[in-house]
Amino acid sequence: MTSQLKILGEFETVRLEREDGIAILTLNRPEKMNSFTAQMMLDMIAAFDITDADDETGAVIVTGAGERAFCAGADLSSGGATFDYAKRGEAARDEAKVGDVYRDGGGRVTLRIYDSLKPVICAVNGAAVGIGATMQLPMDIRIASTTARFGFVFNRRGINPEAASSWFLPRLVGISQALEWCYSGRVFTAQEALDGGLVRSIHAPEDLLPAAKAIAREFIDNTAPVSCALTRQMMWRMMGAAHPMDAHKADSRAIQSRGQSADAKEGVTSFLEKRPARFPNTVSADLPDVFPGYTPPKFS
Repeated sequence: MTSQLKILGEFETVRLEREDGIAILTLNRPEKMNSFTAQMMLDMIAAFDITDADDETGAVIVTGAGERAFCAGADLSSGGATFDYAKRGEAARDEAKVGDVYRDGGGRVTLRIYDSLKPVICAVNGAAVGIGATMQLPMDIRIASTTARFGFVFNRRGINPEAASSWFLPRLVGISQALEWCYSGRVFTAQEALDGGLVRSIHAPEDLLPAAKAIAREFIDNTAPVSCALTRQMMWRMMGAAHPMDAHKADSRAIQSRGQSADAKEGVTSFLEKRPARFPNTVSADLPDVFPGYTPPKFS
């Protein structure tokens, strides 16, 4: 039986499709090596709003169109004014101005991915430098093609790491590795990314997307969507917690809520009956609040 491909949204710079419960978000400027623009920022944020609200989406894969690049960094067509937001005056940036500071567009994307309710897998199909590297950091699993290249090139452009990467990158690979990559700004291979803990595995180009889909299937076919959404929130938020008691409080609230749910009854019953589980709860309707009073910090 052929699976049905569904278009989840219409965008200028990305494609968003769903097939067999897996949403595939494709950065879609192949003629520009999928370089990042203010419009791509808006499109990516809107795409994650859609996947969060779509109960038929169990996981999200992010990849790039074409064979050359995942995302070759910021679009440099504005020349020396590329990073001078005040001079560029783009509406997408102006509406994010807080006081006299223009919010970093890459950070707006990574913070939105951080809040995702669905597991996020990054399939790096080619060059991934600048924001092409940092946008991956809040994604849960990164896999790479043998042709992939990575670079935290900011110091070589006279700027600095962005997209909240100073928070994400050291937590993923350790402070020493993070600083070495950022100090040098050099572009490095997929093998070095694997050795440094940035990616999970390396695949031949033709095997990359099937490998990402196989990982997603493990999540979708065997686990409860509400449990995955809770797990994602709890793991990421607890990385910045001051004490394990914060985790204990969230765990306790979550277990109390989930233990009373139809999902928990189905999970135990299906195990005892030696059959696949059919979890009835949905993220849109049944996600419990295990962080009462939590509101995301505001930019100020």
